[in-house]
Amino acid sequence: MNTMGRMPIPSGTADAVLDALPHPVIMINADDKIANANAAAESFFEASLPLLRRHRLCDVVPFGSPLLSLIDQVRARGAAVNEYKVDLSTPRNPGERLVDLHVAPLPERPDHVVVMLQERTIADKMDRQLTHRGAARSVTALAAILAHEIKNPLSGIRGAAQLLEPGLKDEDRALTQLICTETDRIRTLVDRMEVFGDERTLVTEPVNIHSVLDHVKRLAETGFTDGIVINVDYDPSLPPVPGNRDKLIQAFLNLVKNAAEAIAELREPGRIILRTAFRPGMRLSVPGTAARVALPLMIEVEDTGPGVADSLKAHLFDPFVTTKRKGTGLGLALVAKIIGDHGGVIECESVPRRTVFRVLLPLQH
Repeated sequence: MNTMGRMPIPSGTADAVLDALPHPVIMINADDKIANANAAAESFFEASLPLLRRHRLCDVVPFGSPLLSLIDQVRARGAAVNEYKVDLSTPRNPGERLVDLHVAPLPERPDHVVVMLQERTIADKMDRQLTHRGAARSVTALAAILAHEIKNPLSGIRGAAQLLEPGLKDEDRALTQLICTETDRIRTLVDRMEVFGDERTLVTEPVNIHSVLDHVKRLAETGFTDGIVINVDYDPSLPPVPGNRDKLIQAFLNLVKNAAEAIAELREPGRIILRTAFRPGMRLSVPGTAARVALPLMIEVEDTGPGVADSLKAHLFDPFVTTKRKGTGLGLALVAKIIGDHGGVIECESVPRRTVFRVLLPLQH
């Protein structure tokens, strides 16, 4: 029965609306079989609609999944329920697949239930879209202070050590040389951080991202990827990226170098995959405004290294966070700044033997 005053939607139009949604939506019948599903659901479960219709819901979700009890609850109460951060990973779809669930009854069809899944990777982007930019801004402020308050005194300390050196005994000259070496090391670190203090507007032009990635691949193969295979998986229809070619090369070279260093820790052959794809449904809100920015251009750097520790994932793009014995923890903070300057976002998904750094960028207008 239709709500009073509401025109019925033709079946074909309803299917088209469902398929246009970026979130997976499935309809469960009275026998707990999948009666219908949109295109996003087919992609999520990696099965076509005719194949999904042959299965009960319990066949495509984990054993004992909370989703099954939620459906029983909706049928008993006749009211919609929500559940957050539910893992729907299965042997067929391995890896952590956290989703938010919205389960609602279908008044026109008793015992039928509609389930909408919102993948947490998308929800987390909505919640944390400025986190990495905020980290980069904190480094920017710190860089400006360091450059002003440290570099000048360092020059004085080094100069004083050089003036003292000629009048010292040989055994004491080692101390002045140590002072000079350490002041040079600190100055080099400050010079690296000054990059974050560059607040000039980024000059952009249409950039072929595949040309950027191919250049990065050549640099890596001739420099630091011995024993590592670099594969590419490009979407040839990808349009130009509005960006600065040199900055993008710097960012992706940093990601590839990090991937190579992670694989090297395993002391065995590994693989890096450079992947691009077009994701038209990805839109992020701009805080403080009603605007929503489309970020459909996806670039991924995947590696077969040991993965990122859970304790580091939330702070991976913060300055001075590193697992390398001689690392400074500025590389990924710089990558976050460059991607933020391009109007994009970066995220990381990691399990042992599969770490993916995913960059989302806007279209060239």
